[in-house]
Amino acid sequence: MTREKAADNERRIYGNYKQLGCHSGSACEPLSPRKTPPNIQLTLRPFAHTFRALPLPMKTFSAKANEVPRKWWIIDAKDQVLGRVAVKAANLLRGKEKAIYTPHVDTGDFVVVINAERVRLTGKKEDQKTFMSFSGFVGGHKSENVKARRARHPELLVERAIRGMIPHTKLGRSVYRKLKVYRGDLHPHAAQQPAPVSF
Repeated sequence: MTREKAADNERRIYGNYKQLGCHSGSACEPLSPRKTPPNIQLTLRPFAHTFRALPLPMKTFSAKANEVPRKWWIIDAKDQVLGRVAVKAANLLRGKEKAIYTPHVDTGDFVVVINAERVRLTGKKEDQKTFMSFSGFVGGHKSENVKARRARHPELLVERAIRGMIPHTKLGRSVYRKLKVYRGDLHPHAAQQPAPVSF
């Protein structure tokens, strides 16, 4: 290694304030500045854009419940799979399809589900799937399958499926109040002009 390369290494490691050989106890010699060949000219390339050392400050958007526009949607559950109806209704109730969606704020819309008694379940769930309830008292255990619930209270099929897909909190209870389920194709919300939902 030549003396000039050694000086460059020393300058890169210790800086210009260090002198050669000072750390080894030998005689100190000042570093000579790096020489540029006469036929090479150093030119600085101008920046194409302005340089910013720090990024611009950004604010996180948070929707306000009293400023959210509410729409009305209607879902026809006739011959539709129960899970698909529940997922679509839960997303509309939560407002997850909106750009202003905020997890801790109710940004959803109103949802009307009609023809709940004609919703479809896949496989053998009509006979094999059971729903259980317990009152807390002795002998208060009750269970029924899908066929029995469809005959007794078909709205519960859709309501309980959607209820399981929204938060089980105070926010979820307020979201759940915007759901309207009816067993037939008649509903009292014609004045709100609900828009149909396509699958």
